[in-house]
Amino acid sequence: MVKALGNSEEATMLQHRLDDMNQRWNDLKAKSASIRAHLEASAEKWNRLLASLEELIKWLNMKDEELKKQMPLGGDVPALQLQYDHCKALRRELKEKEYSVLNAVDQARVFLADQPIEAPEEPRRSLQSKTELTPEERAQKIAKAMRKQSSEVKEKWESLNAVSSNWQKQVDKALEKLKDLQGAMDDLDVDMKEAEAVRNGWKPVGDLLIDSLQDHIEKTMAFREEIAPINLKVKAVNDLSSQLSPLDLHPSLKMSRQLDDLNMRWKLLQVSVEDHLKQLQEAHRDFGPCSQHFLSTSVQLPWQRSISHNKVPYYINHQTQTTCWDHPKMTELFQSLADLNNVRFSAYRTAIKIRRLQKALCLDLLELNTTNEVFKQHKLNQNDQLLSVPDVINCLTTTYDGLEQMHKDLVNVPLCVDMCLNWLLNVYDT
Repeated sequence: MVKALGNSEEATMLQHRLDDMNQRWNDLKAKSASIRAHLEASAEKWNRLLASLEELIKWLNMKDEELKKQMPLGGDVPALQLQYDHCKALRRELKEKEYSVLNAVDQARVFLADQPIEAPEEPRRSLQSKTELTPEERAQKIAKAMRKQSSEVKEKWESLNAVSSNWQKQVDKALEKLKDLQGAMDDLDVDMKEAEAVRNGWKPVGDLLIDSLQDHIEKTMAFREEIAPINLKVKAVNDLSSQLSPLDLHPSLKMSRQLDDLNMRWKLLQVSVEDHLKQLQEAHRDFGPCSQHFLSTSVQLPWQRSISHNKVPYYINHQTQTTCWDHPKMTELFQSLADLNNVRFSAYRTAIKIRRLQKALCLDLLELNTTNEVFKQHKLNQNDQLLSVPDVINCLTTTYDGLEQMHKDLVNVPLCVDMCLNWLLNVYDT
């Protein structure tokens, strides 16, 4: 076109514009070549960053899997201690890895800031597929991969930190509670063993001396008071155990068995103390100083002495399978008094009957001064209260024990006490 115009002014203007266009095209080619060279030089650096991001993703996935394997919370102190140690180790590793992760994400951000926003791919000019990508295309591919992987690293890093922090809080709290529970159970176990050692040292009630029963009763009651605080410890242990459920913490089989064992041992200890005390009290009632047990020898077979609910004795004849309120010997004595009915004068007749009764009860051996002393001893001189059967027996036993010391061959204490009690009840409490 320039040649065709010749030397005209239009030709000169067109030449000038053509030269300017050529210069701009050459500048653009030079700049493109410079960018291409820069992209080719940076490609290796960004590929290394991309590989670093891939390694970080693998590491974060591995640590995430390790953390998931640690869940759920262990059921005893050793298991939780291992989880606690793993938490601490993981937190240290995260702290050490923090710079690498943040630096890689930051470098990726710098690289992506220099890249144009991804646009749809231009249609290929040739239907034949390219065997090699242009530097621009390689840069675009790296940017796409880096955008995806840096986002993934950032997301996984934040998630792992949040999950590990929350998990550590759970482990810390659970370990503290479980240590408290284990410590309380160990302390309770020591107290239980001490109490059980005392209980296991008790002799069977049947092997104890009658005179020592009261002392053993007092010691057992004192022991019951001493072990009362254990109940508070048992309650505290059960309360600590109940606090584990809200933490989604389930004690191990060993720990649960230990807890159940402590509760069962405490119940058995309470039951054994109460049973032992009951046996002692029953033995003291039946065989102690205030019992009527020693009077069982006042009758011979087929007779048996028994006691009614109000402590009044009655007598069982196993041969005839009958019972009566009067002592067999007293019945015989009353029958023998009928032999004296042939005495003519009533005064003599009554006097002879009373004399026979007096001799049968060995009261002819008793002096009034002795009787007075016995009444003083039992505080009966100024008595306005009704006497119970045990009170009467105590007083009679003291009386006949004194007579036995002076007349060993004449006085049978159990027989005399029982018959005299029988006579007094017939006279004063018909």
